[in-house]
Amino acid sequence: MATNVTPVRIGILGASGYTGADLVRMLLRHPAAEIRALTAERQAGKPMAEVFPHLQHYKLPDLVKIEAVNWDQLDVVFCALPHGTTQEIVAGIPNGIKVVDLSADFRLSDPHSYAEWYGHEHRAVELQKEVAYGLTELNRQGVRKARVVANPGCYPTCSLLPLAPLLLEEMIEPGGIVIDAKSGVSGAGRDAKQQNLFTEVSEGFNAYGVGHHRHMPEIEQELRLAAGRPVTVSFTPHLVPMNRGMMSTIYVRMADGVSADDLRETLKAKYESEAFVGVTAPGIAPATRHVRGSNHALIGVFADRTPRGAIIVSVIDNLVKGASGQAIQNMNVMLGLGETTGIDQAPMFP
Repeated sequence: MATNVTPVRIGILGASGYTGADLVRMLLRHPAAEIRALTAERQAGKPMAEVFPHLQHYKLPDLVKIEAVNWDQLDVVFCALPHGTTQEIVAGIPNGIKVVDLSADFRLSDPHSYAEWYGHEHRAVELQKEVAYGLTELNRQGVRKARVVANPGCYPTCSLLPLAPLLLEEMIEPGGIVIDAKSGVSGAGRDAKQQNLFTEVSEGFNAYGVGHHRHMPEIEQELRLAAGRPVTVSFTPHLVPMNRGMMSTIYVRMADGVSADDLRETLKAKYESEAFVGVTAPGIAPATRHVRGSNHALIGVFADRTPRGAIIVSVIDNLVKGASGQAIQNMNVMLGLGETTGIDQAPMFP
């Protein structure tokens, strides 16, 4: 760590999962980051290198249970815990500590909607009122002022980056939006599950959460804010036999007099000063391999054969821009650091 940089003392709750490992991987090259605490319930007491051998060359604290964390030695906490376990924990973290939550526990601003989609009452309703939704490019000012940031889901990130600006500018109609999305298997987490076994996933892909996936209300919540009225989307996620990566193929109906070229130019103007969001040239379809291992999002726009129809292709790495990279981007904004610090690595190719 550079000697002229004020250290930021960091704790990662749930460090034994994929997003926890990617947080560590990127924070190790962050010039201000000092990783002071790593937690994992089932792996508590083990060195991080025993759980993730690829991190054996780095000096890291051993994994401990959450109750063993010394909050006094932390400035920022990343919560990479399972959905439904974070609200009470975050509510108990001292007010002087900034929090970026990677679970879904604070993403829905309406507690009643949360209870409907997640099957239990919200356990930190008062804190929810103070939370900023952390899609950085679309809510930078909210993130900058917040103590607690709800890191967006991977599917919402991939879908909202192209859709929200187009709805805001009234370039597309809010009705009839179809999001056909696909994710690598790491999006399902690291816990052993029959449906994620190699023989269950390999040599094919499948739809899941059809008609009732928990990312639907999150996507519609943010699209409603952009459009200024309710937006209902048709969203279907699919599991693809690859480790990481995400693609959303989005079908929209353009407003009268608007062309696919107009959509592309609107998105280019919106993101031309952004470090992590790019728009491909006409005729170039982005692929997941174009963003693998990076915090980048890449968007392509195409005219459809249907009248006033357009097809948008959006890709991210689900573990980076869809989770850990965006979480660090939000931390940088919260602390007034350079937004790209520690997460400016180029994509891995091939």
